[in-house]
Amino acid sequence: MRNDADFVAYLAARWPFLVRSLVLIGCPRHEAEDVARTALARCYGAWEQVLEADDVDVVVYRIVLDGWHRSRRRRWWAHAPTAELPETIPVADLSDAVLLRQALEAELARLAPEDREVLVLRFAAGLAEAQVADVLEVPLADVRARVSAALAAIDLAALGEMSR
Repeated sequence: MRNDADFVAYLAARWPFLVRSLVLIGCPRHEAEDVARTALARCYGAWEQVLEADDVDVVVYRIVLDGWHRSRRRRWWAHAPTAELPETIPVADLSDAVLLRQALEAELARLAPEDREVLVLRFAAGLAEAQVADVLEVPLADVRARVSAALAAIDLAALGEMSR
């Protein structure tokens, strides 16, 4: 019988980060959980090989992003982009943290999917630039350029005002 302790420990530690990363990339929450669950099932089937990799997070995030990309291709009609974001419903009791998160999600939604993925993997998932390059299978210089361009496209001043 296989010892699943390593997989269970990894799952317990990384599940919230995987789902949050998918949501920030643009995946609806309910679908993010499905995509992450499906990707982790694929990882579980080959967990010994995943553990042999130089960086387990790189392998797992690559499988998760591949699953998200396949899901988008199958359901392109369900998530058609719109020219404008819908108005947020004003609620008096929203905390500053919720408002900041909404502003951040709106700024991320304005970015191209490739730029959004780079920022989310780098800052929300906490992967190093080299890990992001490995996950996306692009050169390190491309990751650095995409991060720089994406940060320049985001209105950081507006986000800073929201956090005050």
